[in-house]
Amino acid sequence: MKSYALGKSTSAAEVQNITKYGIWLYAKDREYFLSYKEYPWFEKAKISDVYNLKLLHEAHLHWPALDVDLEIKSLENPEKYALLYR
Repeated sequence: MKSYALGKSTSAAEVQNITKYGIWLYAKDREYFLSYKEYPWFEKAKISDVYNLKLLHEAHLHWPALDVDLEIKSLENPEKYALLYR
């Protein structure tokens, strides 16, 4: 059995914490905070559905049970991406 080196993540994307204000997400060696104000899809979701996260094509985050898809670029530069249809 091969172990990962200390300090290396064993997952490319994961939800690290859920708070009453939003979720903490780790993806591609960076940490992001997704507030419920900006990402309302997660606020009323079941905890198990929020933690069920997939990283596709090294750039696309997908929550299958919530039908939510986010590009990592949109987390890095949120001002360039409209997240809510007005």
